Amino acid sequence: MPSKNPLPPKENALFKRILKCYEQKQYKNGLKFSKTILGNPKYSEHGETLAMKGLILNCLGRKEEAYDHVKRGLTNDLQSQVCWHVYGLMQRSDKQYAKAISAYRNALRWDKDNIQILRDLSLLQIQMRDLEGYKETRHQLFQLRPTQRASWIGFAMSYHLLEDFEMALKILEEFRKTQKKPTYDYEYSELLLYQNMVIRESGDVQGALDHLDLYHQSICDKINLKEIKGRYLLSLGREEEAEQIYVDLLKRNQENHEYYHQLEASRKAKTIDERMAIYMEYQEKYPRAQAPKKLPLFFLTGARFESKLTNYMKAALRKGVPPLFVELRPLYSDPDKFKMIDKIVNSFLVNLQNVSSFEESGSPKESPTTLLWMYYYISQHCDYKEEYQKALDYVNAAIDHTPTLIELFTLKGKIYKHAGDPEEAVKWLDEAQSMDTADRYINCKAAKYMLRANKVPDAEVMCGKFTREGVPPMENLNEMQCMWFQSECALAYQRMGKFGECLKKCSEIDRHFSEIIEDQFDFHTYCMRKMTLKAYVDLLRLENKLRSHKFYERIAGVAIRTYIRLFDNPLEEMDRSSEKTADKMDPSELKKLKNKAKKAQRKAEQEKAAAEQDKKKKELHNKNKKKADDEMDTPAKDELIPEKLERPEDPLEEATKFLTPLLMLSPDNINTHLLAFEIYFRRGKTLLMLRAIKQALTLDPNNLQLQGCLVKFMNFVEKSKTTPDIVQNVLKVSYPAALKGKSASQLNDAFMKKHPNDLEAQFIGGKMMPLLSEGDAGKAVTIVTKLDPSLSNRKLDICREIFFSLRDGDFGSVGKQSSEGYRKACGDVFPLAKCFKDAEPSSPKEIIKNNKDRDVES
Repeated sequence: MPSKNPLPPKENALFKRILKCYEQKQYKNGLKFSKTILGNPKYSEHGETLAMKGLILNCLGRKEEAYDHVKRGLTNDLQSQVCWHVYGLMQRSDKQYAKAISAYRNALRWDKDNIQILRDLSLLQIQMRDLEGYKETRHQLFQLRPTQRASWIGFAMSYHLLEDFEMALKILEEFRKTQKKPTYDYEYSELLLYQNMVIRESGDVQGALDHLDLYHQSICDKINLKEIKGRYLLSLGREEEAEQIYVDLLKRNQENHEYYHQLEASRKAKTIDERMAIYMEYQEKYPRAQAPKKLPLFFLTGARFESKLTNYMKAALRKGVPPLFVELRPLYSDPDKFKMIDKIVNSFLVNLQNVSSFEESGSPKESPTTLLWMYYYISQHCDYKEEYQKALDYVNAAIDHTPTLIELFTLKGKIYKHAGDPEEAVKWLDEAQSMDTADRYINCKAAKYMLRANKVPDAEVMCGKFTREGVPPMENLNEMQCMWFQSECALAYQRMGKFGECLKKCSEIDRHFSEIIEDQFDFHTYCMRKMTLKAYVDLLRLENKLRSHKFYERIAGVAIRTYIRLFDNPLEEMDRSSEKTADKMDPSELKKLKNKAKKAQRKAEQEKAAAEQDKKKKELHNKNKKKADDEMDTPAKDELIPEKLERPEDPLEEATKFLTPLLMLSPDNINTHLLAFEIYFRRGKTLLMLRAIKQALTLDPNNLQLQGCLVKFMNFVEKSKTTPDIVQNVLKVSYPAALKGKSASQLNDAFMKKHPNDLEAQFIGGKMMPLLSEGDAGKAVTIVTKLDPSLSNRKLDICREIFFSLRDGDFGSVGKQSSEGYRKACGDVFPLAKCFKDAEPSSPKEIIKNNKDRDVES
């Protein structure tokens, strides 16, 4: 349907030039032409011209002006598909996809066969996973452009994503018949593999295998072809044919562990002797391959395991293989194998020190470097056993032997980190980094250790050696989506009580995930054009569960705990309470408080000066970018201001924003439900608390942290006097078996009796005792401050957490009084741990106990 206000030929020619300028990104020229049309009084309110001018202004970052022009244009010409299309593009640029889809549909009312609008609509529908709508749009595009390849592929894929495999296969087969069959065509090969994928997902494995056999000559990726075919043959029970395929694959790659496991399955090797025969065969065939020597260690036992491990370790120590400990560490989870490894390692060390040989007889002699790598391995071994002083002695012996080996300095830093002295760990990583300043791995390791020691500025400087010049390192790392650095920064700021900075880093990482989801737009058309269809479907499925990634899970936990802390102790209340109590302090305490305030003020001024300097650098960087481009940059996202972030109006609402993706995408992770419980507990949502603990009980009923949640829940229900009758009735019916007929006190007592020798369990139960009865605080302190060597879980992290809990008043005045004695006792058990030294630990009361974010890196 024509526009309500058509232009005469001269202005219409100018309007077409505006469209061309927009497509070619010549925005200034586009504005000039639109000004010419709108300058004519007859066409000053021409809807389509106003809409296009608004679209160009939006590209120049002038969003308010842009919306004003687009809305005026739409008001003046509601029957124009151009105005509706432009409005849809504006909404899409603001990520308002639902509104954009609505605008595109309105545009199609006035021009139902517009190819461009239909394409834009299909992109938004697949982005929003509106699969039914996507199917309808792709069908319409298919009818309008039946000769285009993308029309066929998009139409078939719409049915595939809806799991209508039969229709998808019909379309793909009809399209395949229209294609030429050259001897080598990668795009045709990808089409065949995608077609095969659809057949397999339909459940017809035999049909998928027949399809591969029929078109195997046209498939270019021969390795992938064999791997797929091998899996099909195994699932169909044709082991002999599958065996031949895996034998061929192992000729190409003798280090692929999966090929060996599949070969075992194809030969029906179930006993140890049958499995061992396969690996002995490949050890003889490929004597230099490591996989057939290493894999038997995971299923052998007893004397055979000891013999094979001895030979494997001898070869690795002679050759000097730095990751030997990392390769063997999975074996340490088996107590019997751990004892054998301990025995072998110690005998090797004694013999090498005494007779320079692995054997007591002294023959054959080993080179001096063998002793060096023996020191390196046994140091890691002792570190794993938490014998930190021994580990340091061995690594020092290795450094005396060869003071130029960087791995020794990184290991020494790692030992100090595990022993609880992050400052000393940083010193040795810094030393290692200075020995090879061009090694990015060591650079990143050093930065990570600095962040663990709360030295954020030093870590930024360290990373700045590899970031882009002229840009502040922190900004460049954010641009590069360097999430490991940002997550470590968030934890460091959290430990220091800088909650605004912590939440800023969490929000930056959350934005990275949003950006990754937005980046799909580039692939919706690209993958169909390039025929990378299998990869495209995998991408869509990955994006559907993107926020289940470990980076998001970790940072969401940090953000949620921080918001919970801000809910429990808002910063504004703390500031006001300190002002009120200042009048009641005696002069000496008041003087200390004033000095502390002055120091804080000086520090704030220094940080402000540094921030201003960074701002100037950013401005200079932006000016350089503007000079490089003729047009203005796209508008920046809302600035994250730490002061605002740490004073949210509703902390629990903000925490819920991070929790929602976890509930949707990580329901199998028990930490998700523990975090959910903490939020619902503070909101007083009884049924949501019950749902969280029921789901957690389904996943891991023996989780120690969960037991604390169960006790808190029962205590809440018992003491709540305002619970509606309907909720009480639901509770009676829905209680899990673990809670039925038990009070909070009974649950806690039973839990502590069940784990009498587990320090972590005793600490969790002990924390509940003052909550249930204030008079039990002294008894709880006696329980949690035990440091008997017989206790399991008597680890540095647990003891440190108990000390902070005592000192911060979680056990009342009794706990505060006993905290100093406990610190000294822990100092004897963990002599290298800095938090138990005479100086007051750096962690203030604001510390958040991140039980789930402990460093488990070896």
